[in-house]
Amino acid sequence: MRVVTGSAVPRRRFVTAAAAVALLATTLASCAEEPNADDKSDAGGGGTTSLTLGLTYIPNIQFAPFYVAEEKGYYKDAGLDVTLHHHSASEDLFGGVKAGKEDLLIAGGDEIVQGRAGDIPVVNVMTLYKNYPVALLVRDDSSISDAAGLKGKTIGVPGPYGETYFGLLALLAEGGLTTEDVDVKSIGYTQQAALTAKRVDGVMGFVNNDQVQFEQAGLDVRAVRLAEGTDGAPLISSGIGTSDSFLKKRPDDVRKFVAATLRGVEFTLANPEEAIELSRAHIPTLKDAKSEASALAVLKASAPLIRGSGGRLGESDPQTWSRMADFMKETGLIKKEIPAEQAYTNDYLPKE
Repeated sequence: MRVVTGSAVPRRRFVTAAAAVALLATTLASCAEEPNADDKSDAGGGGTTSLTLGLTYIPNIQFAPFYVAEEKGYYKDAGLDVTLHHHSASEDLFGGVKAGKEDLLIAGGDEIVQGRAGDIPVVNVMTLYKNYPVALLVRDDSSISDAAGLKGKTIGVPGPYGETYFGLLALLAEGGLTTEDVDVKSIGYTQQAALTAKRVDGVMGFVNNDQVQFEQAGLDVRAVRLAEGTDGAPLISSGIGTSDSFLKKRPDDVRKFVAATLRGVEFTLANPEEAIELSRAHIPTLKDAKSEASALAVLKASAPLIRGSGGRLGESDPQTWSRMADFMKETGLIKKEIPAEQAYTNDYLPKE
């Protein structure tokens, strides 16, 4: 088991800035048909095959399915030697894949579409969260009860990027509004302080992270959620992505990795307390009763996001991907149309 941890970073890194996408595009595209210099597959077929998965921020219980798959030996059972690499503050989302240091990575479906729009040939092979995890968090006494209620309000976001911002745009569209109808403030990752001090009327955050932290700090908040299901939010969050070239070169290894990871997902959903114990070796801060309680709350909040409203675990919904590609073009999140079917595939999920 190998775990590589980068330097301390903010709690999430969900976006590749437009400039970074452009910078990476030329290099990754030029390498698309070249052999990976770091390809560690066992040509003899008798041993394990090495893979590196890029995890997008510091060790966190939200990555429990991957920690579980490692600790329970699911990757080893599949003939894989998996390195879990947590990005450092200086690493771009797609940088490890571009450099040949990562074979797969965790990225939002919306980020995959952004990448492809920036000519970075990446594709989603498994969706982790079937429901979008971002919501508007407001104080319990707030008058805001639905998307239409945002009109004229001040809303805090880390910045005009990433899944919190994408979620805001989707929520506004749901209420028939645009960013012209609200005051959007970039507040960094200071959601608790900003909302507590009433500098904003609401903040965009993750229901399985930020909302949990609010509640554990004794702050009464409620979430104004995006609609769910195939007619709901036109966005797709975290999943497993890889490059087109790696998928073409090592399709069987991708299938094995996805199947082993789904075993980790199923175990985590069924046994959250044991998943926490198995994750302890990967999360230095998971060391006392308080941190364990927090981790359990995160896993319980994540479970409905992972399960979604139906269908197989890990499966992508074609209608939502299509609506997302259209939505991102309409809102200016991407500058050119991206055929949704180029950005995802269900072909690497285990056969039913």
